[in-house]
Amino acid sequence: MNRYIYIYLILINSAAFCCMGLDKLRAVKGEWRISERSLFLLAAAGGSAGALAGMFLFRHKTKHMSFRIGLPLILLLQLAAALWFLSRSVR
Repeated sequence: MNRYIYIYLILINSAAFCCMGLDKLRAVKGEWRISERSLFLLAAAGGSAGALAGMFLFRHKTKHMSFRIGLPLILLLQLAAALWFLSRSVR
């Protein structure tokens, strides 16, 4: 079971990271963009670390307060939930 969770997290974080890079590329070229809602949904689905890494590496959405506060908040909530579940499984 743990293996599937790790695979899922790798895939969702990779997708979030790539979407941030793709959206930045499209923004520079003036092309169709990935919606902010979709980027937040990827983060909320477990890809917050990848989205944050993409945000800072590609310097994308760094001026948007909703991303500067929202993505780290989602990551903290996900880490807190993971710690809570881990602490319950140790008992």
